[in-house]
Amino acid sequence: MKILITGGAGFIGSHLAEELICRGDEVYIIDDLSTGTLNNINHLREHKNFHLVIDTILNEGVMNELINKCDQVYHLAAAVGVKLIMNKPVETIETNVKGTEIILRLANKFKKKVLLASSSEVYGKSLEINGANETLSETDDRLLGATSKRRWAYACSKTIDEFLALAYYEEKRLPVIIVRFFNTVGPRQTGQYGMVVPNFVQKALLGRPITVYGDGNQTRSFIYVGDTVRAIIDLMTCPAAIGQIINLGSGKEISIAELAKKVKEMTRSSSEIIYIPYAKIYGPGFEDMQRRTPNINKVRALIGFEPKITLEEMLRSVIEYYQD
Repeated sequence: MKILITGGAGFIGSHLAEELICRGDEVYIIDDLSTGTLNNINHLREHKNFHLVIDTILNEGVMNELINKCDQVYHLAAAVGVKLIMNKPVETIETNVKGTEIILRLANKFKKKVLLASSSEVYGKSLEINGANETLSETDDRLLGATSKRRWAYACSKTIDEFLALAYYEEKRLPVIIVRFFNTVGPRQTGQYGMVVPNFVQKALLGRPITVYGDGNQTRSFIYVGDTVRAIIDLMTCPAAIGQIINLGSGKEISIAELAKKVKEMTRSSSEIIYIPYAKIYGPGFEDMQRRTPNINKVRALIGFEPKITLEEMLRSVIEYYQD
């Protein structure tokens, strides 16, 4: 098939492009290279089934042409990372909301199936409602902070994306699948926008202090990019996934403090682990989630998904990537 990936020069997008080409598909990617990079896709650029367009998804003329010629759309383009959200809130909101509106409107025009990448961020502080020992399920109520706290702009923008996608499905019968990603990691991920694993690994390899924000007791669950790519390809071919919101992650969680210690140990680093208050980095009043662990029963039921790669294997792959 001919497949369009928005944000295809990014971390997940480049791995997805690689896998689809290996499976024999013809891949078109569009990326404005604001957070993606040509280094992620240079190894694909000479392949006869790979096509690169350097432009923004806000360019409707270009998007009209690309969506028209492709059979499916993986919409991964977004302003991502806590650092970018805090520093460029207008770009975050406009890219995520306007961009998705254009993709969905044009996909509906040509009736092309869309997989929309959403985020675990949409849950916000939901575990304060659900209880400390619960995992996050797709139908849970959500709890976000005040609109005066810029940190929640990304969560709100992705929430609007989900509402809009579901509206197109319910009103226009556009085949849409919404996937909420939970902390995907692996080679090519950059720490530039606040992603914790590449940040820790880079600091450890350089012997610099490994910086943990807050007290380090906040927990996250991590999933390998290869598992994520395998799952979204399978979901795109699953008729029962259409019109659904689906968590995609791992049920195993680790505290950020423990993660820092594990990275230090695996890199045999002399780095000191230091703790810095959120307020010093992001300003007063910054809020974070204490836990963010998905219930993945739905994706299991739809495609039989189970994560294959352990946290240690994920970390090793990132360490090797930055050592090369």
